[in-house]
Amino acid sequence: MLVAERHRKIVEVVNEKLSVRVTELSKTFKVTEETIRRDLEKLEKENLLRRSHGGAVSIQDEQSEVSYTERETTNSLEKKSIAIEAVKLIQPGEQIVLDASTTAWYMAKAMPDVPLTVITNSIKVAVELSKKEQVKVISTGGILLPKSLSYVGPLAERSLNMYHVNKAFISCKGVHIEGGLSDSNEWQALLKRQMMLISDQTILMADSTKFGVRTFAHITEIGQVGCVLTDSNIDEAYSRALEEKGVKIRIVGVNQ
Repeated sequence: MLVAERHRKIVEVVNEKLSVRVTELSKTFKVTEETIRRDLEKLEKENLLRRSHGGAVSIQDEQSEVSYTERETTNSLEKKSIAIEAVKLIQPGEQIVLDASTTAWYMAKAMPDVPLTVITNSIKVAVELSKKEQVKVISTGGILLPKSLSYVGPLAERSLNMYHVNKAFISCKGVHIEGGLSDSNEWQALLKRQMMLISDQTILMADSTKFGVRTFAHITEIGQVGCVLTDSNIDEAYSRALEEKGVKIRIVGVNQ
């Protein structure tokens, strides 16, 4: 396969899967991981994708919402494992807020039926939690984003201002040591920032492909996060950098 053809196919794979690891590309194209890293560096310079630690992410329609069906198939094993670990951090009787991420939905599915108050801007999270009799669910309301089935906008932000919670569980599109947390949608970024402001502690749920990535809308600085839950593929340099910032990090084993 010619180099130009390999580059074209790499971009196609990244845009189809939204994120992909170097190891996977190496196996797919039968070249060394070092060759793939050089390919990704060149393609990033051409603004065709964005490198992350351990792989690459798509920048196609970076400012638009990604549908739930697409997000559910991207790194689903990592997200489910992170969600199960996140549930362990919840104590009965607490008040928490969940964003509209796929990982938050997996949390809702794994959450036990115990006394809790959950605020969310996600329709899917609210529907999942409605099956649990002891969980009180508060929906933010607001402007509906049909692709993500979530509420955003001024009404959603004002509704959050009425409450105080023990913990905020959020995800994002990019985690960067200097650039902080970021999302592809400005409204989602603003709402996640507000979720952090009303909580005593923020738990960031981010699989390893999110690290080293900066996307369109800034949420907050990394130091504002209390704890990061991620999978074992995170680069050790990022683990050390987070600890130097005073951020606790919990590495989660991926359940097959």
